[in-house]
Amino acid sequence: MPHRPLVAITPDLIDRNGRETAICTTAYADRVWAAGGLPVVVSPNAESVADLAGRFDAFVFTGGDDPKTEPFGQPTDPRITPVFPRRQAFETALLAHLRDEWPEKPLLGVCLGMQMLALTRGGRLNQFMPETHPNHAEHWDHDHPIVSADESVLAAGVVHSRHKQAVDDAGPLRVLATAPDGTIEAVDDPRVPFCLGVQWHPERTGDGELGAGLFERLVAAAH
Repeated sequence: MPHRPLVAITPDLIDRNGRETAICTTAYADRVWAAGGLPVVVSPNAESVADLAGRFDAFVFTGGDDPKTEPFGQPTDPRITPVFPRRQAFETALLAHLRDEWPEKPLLGVCLGMQMLALTRGGRLNQFMPETHPNHAEHWDHDHPIVSADESVLAAGVVHSRHKQAVDDAGPLRVLATAPDGTIEAVDDPRVPFCLGVQWHPERTGDGELGAGLFERLVAAAH
């Protein structure tokens, strides 16, 4: 039996009784394991990114709160709920290192992970959808359909989302799917083997191809 590819999963950070604490919902690891990978939740240490990039076979950038956008040339909307600075610094550094040094390493960005992928590739965010989308509530802890730009690359279907920000400009990334209201729902980099960002939560999506199937594609690419 072949070895399971090592899949790094980025954690979120919270304040627990005054102590910075790394957390990760088990659904991510469960989906990676079911797909044939060996999931490992990694420490968010920006100094470790070169070692992580070299040792792991694939990467999952998980969901979370909102990034500060000044590092990417865009003022931060004061209504956001910011991620911990340590998490943003770590994921920015890891995404940049993978882009520049290990572009062949498979990568799946989920919700915030897709937004960070776009920002580190020169994209921009819609930072407060309630201001621009009258139907914004449909994207907050709801199932909704997506429309595929090319079903040979990514299927259409129904996904589960929970976000109040979205990618407004994907930069050099290719837009693979949108919601009926035009919200960008999936992007990829077709120049590399597997680099996919989705605005929904595939670890909570029941659709086979758009839920568990994305983790299966990630692990297959890692093999």
